[in-house]
Amino acid sequence: FCHLDFGFGLAFELWNFIFNRLCYNNPMIDFSQMLIRLVVAMVLGAIIGLERERVGKEVGVRTAMTVSAGAALFSITGLMLPYIVATSAENLSEVVARNGGFLNVIANIVVGIGFLGAGIIIKNEDRVHGLTSAAVVWLTAAVGVLAGIGLLKFATAATLIMVITLYVLRKLNIADKVRAQESS
Repeated sequence: FCHLDFGFGLAFELWNFIFNRLCYNNPMIDFSQMLIRLVVAMVLGAIIGLERERVGKEVGVRTAMTVSAGAALFSITGLMLPYIVATSAENLSEVVARNGGFLNVIANIVVGIGFLGAGIIIKNEDRVHGLTSAAVVWLTAAVGVLAGIGLLKFATAATLIMVITLYVLRKLNIADKVRAQESS
């Protein structure tokens, strides 16, 4: 079934290539695609971390790169689990239909990152410190998930939008202006 030979030229060879990628023993993503997704996640995490490190915040390049890479690795694992668990091509669709547990791998990234972010937040007297850094860790994990599941353009766009937004908001000093108005 997975190795149909249409014999109608290049168009059908292309169709066979795409179709065969969906069949058992042809994982959804191959090793080189996994590596590309991991490297993209690391680069995007480094960009986010560089923005934070540049202004002396708690979350820097190494932390953001590691969070993004870890989220990508767990996401790739979640994507590959049905192929690992299925014992044959015939039961692959049943494994996917009856067991959404592999999606829990991705969902639990959010929970785990929540604990990591909570450790960054510190409350002193009347101010909370580290809230943005904790949110950036959460964002970095989301970017890693996007890269891990193959949404590389969206992950890149989200990274650039957020880094630019953080930069612009810092330059506008909105938080300082609000605090100055509250104290006067």
